[in-house]
Amino acid sequence: MNLIIDIGNTVAKIAVFKDKNIVEILYDSNQTLECLSDICAKYAVEKAIVATVIDLNERVSAQLKSLPVSLLWLNEKTLLPVENLYETPETLGYDRMAAVVGAYEQFPGKDILVIDAGTCITYEFIDAAGRYHGGNISPGVQMRFRALHEFTGRLPLVLREGRRLPLGSDTDTAMREGVLKGMEYEISGYITAMKHKYPELLVFLTGGDDFSFDTNLKSIIFADRFLVLKGLNRILNYNNDRI
Repeated sequence: MNLIIDIGNTVAKIAVFKDKNIVEILYDSNQTLECLSDICAKYAVEKAIVATVIDLNERVSAQLKSLPVSLLWLNEKTLLPVENLYETPETLGYDRMAAVVGAYEQFPGKDILVIDAGTCITYEFIDAAGRYHGGNISPGVQMRFRALHEFTGRLPLVLREGRRLPLGSDTDTAMREGVLKGMEYEISGYITAMKHKYPELLVFLTGGDDFSFDTNLKSIIFADRFLVLKGLNRILNYNNDRI
């Protein structure tokens, strides 16, 4: 079994895989990783991978170093099952690459756009030959709501949940619809533009934020909330003889 440790900006996701199948997923504090010892006691873990987008504190570092299995630290030198054309791999967020790897493992030989809606929204493209071309980054939903509040003098901090109207009739509904419709049009625009260039394009939606919107492209969209975890598992298996 494989242990996948995905340390994000807000939470850590811990997953156990048997081959390509998820056995269990736990969510833990990215400042403690308290569940690691219990996971290792519960499952016959053989190897592990850790990927982080934050600097680890001493407590978490100690937890990882004490793991009783071989540990692969994902960085720009880690060998990948796809070709990385990004000009600065040392600055590439591991989650962006892992999501691409996870999607391409499911549909090898296909042009794929991966849209990850979390703290930020990322758009990643890998072509049918397995070449990752890079992508774009834009603010996520909470970042947009906070920016409207913090960079203005009088606009309130509006919650995502609440009344929605085609055109806002008060400040709250105007801001809520502006943010959510803006994201919907942004995502739909990326899909339409990429579909025009790559007619056989497949699209993966992943991340913590769920989006349901009307589009005539739904037949090419796959939702997979665990795409990053699956990609990390694939990378770990790809490096099986190098750990």
